[in-house]
Amino acid sequence: MHSLFLKIFLSFWIALIVFSGLSLWATSHYLDTVRSEEVSTRPWQRLMLYLHEAQTIANDTGEEGLRQWLTQLDEREAIPFYLLDNRGHDLLRRSVPTRIQSLFQTVSHLPHPRTINERENDQEYPLHHRPIVIVQGHYYRLVPDYLSVTLGRVLKRPRLIGVPLIIAALVSGLVCLILARYLSLPILRLQHASRRLAAGDLSLRVAPTMGKRKDEIAQLALDFDHMAEQLERLINSHKQLLRDASHELRSPLARLQVAMGLVRQRGDRPNAADIDRMERETERLNDLVGQLLSLSRLEAGIFAVDREPIDMADLIRTIADDAAFEAHAMQRDVVVTQLHPLKIIGDSILLHSAIENVVRNAIRYTAPGTAVELSFEPTTQRPGWATLRIRDHGPGIPATMLTRIFEPFVRVSEARDRPSGGYGLGLAIAQRAVRLHGGEMQARNETEGGLSILIHLPTS
Repeated sequence: MHSLFLKIFLSFWIALIVFSGLSLWATSHYLDTVRSEEVSTRPWQRLMLYLHEAQTIANDTGEEGLRQWLTQLDEREAIPFYLLDNRGHDLLRRSVPTRIQSLFQTVSHLPHPRTINERENDQEYPLHHRPIVIVQGHYYRLVPDYLSVTLGRVLKRPRLIGVPLIIAALVSGLVCLILARYLSLPILRLQHASRRLAAGDLSLRVAPTMGKRKDEIAQLALDFDHMAEQLERLINSHKQLLRDASHELRSPLARLQVAMGLVRQRGDRPNAADIDRMERETERLNDLVGQLLSLSRLEAGIFAVDREPIDMADLIRTIADDAAFEAHAMQRDVVVTQLHPLKIIGDSILLHSAIENVVRNAIRYTAPGTAVELSFEPTTQRPGWATLRIRDHGPGIPATMLTRIFEPFVRVSEARDRPSGGYGLGLAIAQRAVRLHGGEMQARNETEGGLSILIHLPTS
């Protein structure tokens, strides 16, 4: 049972069943006891005890004391007892059932004995109609009404079911206590963890403290850990980005300062080569700052995306034609191998820039005399999705770098190093742009050689 809802539901349900069951058992047991007393061989013994009590109280304290005694008897007994005068009226002014009135009339013609003892063995009087003689010559008959023993009357007398109710309350309270502890303890752990996370402890994880739980709280702990991992990765990535950006900006600035120093040394005769170097370094700085701004906007999610239907076939053909012109100058080519007429909803300019970034990157690393291959077709494993595959025929990359190449300023050594061009931001920017369209990017080394970048996008 891994559902927290079922645990709460069944716990309260079981507690309620236990409480109700014990209550019904206590009531049933009492009613059975009352009925067994009624059908026993000598049912008059209990009645005679009450008759003697009533007579004694009547002799001592009169009618008022008898009224108090009857009130106490009615409060503790589930069986109603009536004290009826010669007109059939109850001493406590209660409504008398019709059957009791009828039975009372059958014996009302009998003579009144002076005491109970005079007629105790006289079969002429029903036991429950033996009279009580009180002061001033008034006669009352004590009449039990066994048929009026009801559940409602029993429940109004705590003495009868007090112990079972206390047991039921204790059992249900214990169940609720265990359940409350079971629910509150992991929530307190999550609360403590969230405070430590807010204080900067990004390494904290909660799921290992949940034991073998498989319910919603355990899933919440896993989600919390995933959030902490994402925050830790994002913050570390931002720290690394600042370090890398500082390093990348320092190099062209240093070269620019050297060129300016040389110009100053030459006085009024600036060298054209020095000016050209200064222009190149300025352009590199401008390009790097532009890419950093684009990356920052994409990561912050503040890039304005115009949502419109995009014909991916037309978009890919346009990118391939433009890229092929650049590739031919480098003895390379760009070809489209497969193209399905599918559409997606998104920003055509942003998506064009992202795909073009990946294609130009592939042109840079594919071997001379080879072509970068583009294909776009439905994703067989995911209905409603399509995959754009951009493959080069270069040396590929180490398997450990397949996910890292989408991080800012990450460049692979050897063939894909700094001398080949770029700052390691192109794929990072492309990935963020694809994510804004609800898509995904991944890299894959091909068995025949080369690297494929797969862009998965939801179709409209």
